[in-house]
Amino acid sequence: MREFDLVIVGGGPAGMAAAIAAREKGLENVVIFERDHSLGGILNQCIHNGFGLHTFKEELTGPEYAYRYAVKVDELGIPYETGTMVLDINDKREVTIISPGRGVETVKAGAVVLAMGCRERPRGALNIPGFRPKGVYTAGTAQKLVNIEGVVPGRSVVILGSGDIGLIMARRMTLEGAKVKAVVELMPYSSGLKRNIVQCLEDYDIPLMLSHTVVDIRGKDKLEGVYVAAVDSKNVPIEGTEEYFECDTLLLSCGLLPENELSRSCGVVIDPRTGGAVVNESLETSIEGVFACGNVLHVHDLVDFVSEESARAGAAAADFVKNGRRTGGEQIKLIPGNGVRYTVPGTVDVTNVEQEVHIRFRVTGVFRNSSIVMTCGGSEVFRRRSRILVPSEMQDVVIKKEKLEGLSGEMTVEIRGE
Repeated sequence: MREFDLVIVGGGPAGMAAAIAAREKGLENVVIFERDHSLGGILNQCIHNGFGLHTFKEELTGPEYAYRYAVKVDELGIPYETGTMVLDINDKREVTIISPGRGVETVKAGAVVLAMGCRERPRGALNIPGFRPKGVYTAGTAQKLVNIEGVVPGRSVVILGSGDIGLIMARRMTLEGAKVKAVVELMPYSSGLKRNIVQCLEDYDIPLMLSHTVVDIRGKDKLEGVYVAAVDSKNVPIEGTEEYFECDTLLLSCGLLPENELSRSCGVVIDPRTGGAVVNESLETSIEGVFACGNVLHVHDLVDFVSEESARAGAAAADFVKNGRRTGGEQIKLIPGNGVRYTVPGTVDVTNVEQEVHIRFRVTGVFRNSSIVMTCGGSEVFRRRSRILVPSEMQDVVIKKEKLEGLSGEMTVEIRGE
C-alpha cells in the first residue's frame, strides 16, 4: 500500500491551491488525484476573462488562471495523477482509487483534502413538464460543447436561470451567431453577479425576465419551443401569463450543487443548507484529518476566493499531519440569524485560530442599507454596514483572534436594517 502524508481529491483550482499551501508549509509527501486528463478542473472550459483580479491583480481567462497554479505545482515538484477516480475514503483515511494504469488501488493518507468542486442542477430536479427532446442542456454542458468541442448546440436559445454560467453563455451563444431570446429567472432578483448582468445581457440587449419560469417544453424528438409564465410571491405560475418562445435550444442555469457523494459515503456530516460538509475553523470536517474547501464545501462566486480558502485548508491539513489535532479550547457555534442562509465554518475553537478567522455566508434576499452584525452572549462582536447585500455575492467577514478570546456558546450572524 502506497502511503502519503496528504491526499488531495481534485485537481482544480481548490486542489492545486491546497497542495501548494501544504508544500509551502513543509509537507513533502503530497499527491493530487484528478479524474480528468489534466489539471485545472472547470476552468479549462471557461475561456472568458474576469478571473484573477484578487489573486494576481489582473484579468485572466479560466485556462490562464489554472495554468499559473499548474506551473506552481510543477515548480514545487508536487506529484499528481490524472485519469484517477477516487472511489472511497474510510475512517482510517484509506483512499481507494481507480485508474487505467494501476487499476483499483488503496492508498494510506495522513490527511485528506476534499476539493471535488460542484455540479449543475439537472432538469430532473426542476420538474418541468414536457417530453425529453434533444436541445435541452445544462449551461455548463453547452459551454463545454462550444469552448472545448467547437460545437454550437443551437441557433435560437432560451436560458432558464440567471446563474453566472447562464449569463456568460448568453453572451457566448450570441457571439457564435445564435439568437438568445430571453433569460428567465424564477426569483425577483438575478442569481448572477451584477457585472455579468451588465456585460453579458445588457450589452447585447438580451432581456432578463425576473419572477418568471418555464412551465412547458414543446417538441418530442427535437425541441420546438417553451412556454414561459410569470410567478407569484410563492413562485407558483400565474394562469393566463403564459408566453410561447419558439426555440431549438433550452439552457438550464438553475444553481450549482457541491459534489459530495464521496463525502457522504465516507461519513462526513453534510450541512443541508449548503450541501457541503460541516467544518470547523480549520476547514476540518466531522472526520478527523479530512478537510474540505472550495465549491465542494459551499458554492463560491469568485475563483479567487476558492483559491484563498483552499490554501488555508491545505495549510491546516499540513499542520494536522505534523502536530495532530489541537483541542481543548472553548467552542463557539455559529448560528445563521435573520437574512443569513448559512455560515462557513459552523464552529470555531479559538485556540486553533492563529491570527484571524474567515466567516463566509450568503444572504437570503436583497437587503439595502443594512448591517452585518455578529453577537455572542449579548455582546456585539462585529458590525459592518453595507449599501446593498445580494444572494449572488458571498460575504466574507474577517475577525481577529483577540475579538473572539473569552467567548463561548453561540454566536449569531444576522442582517439588521439601519
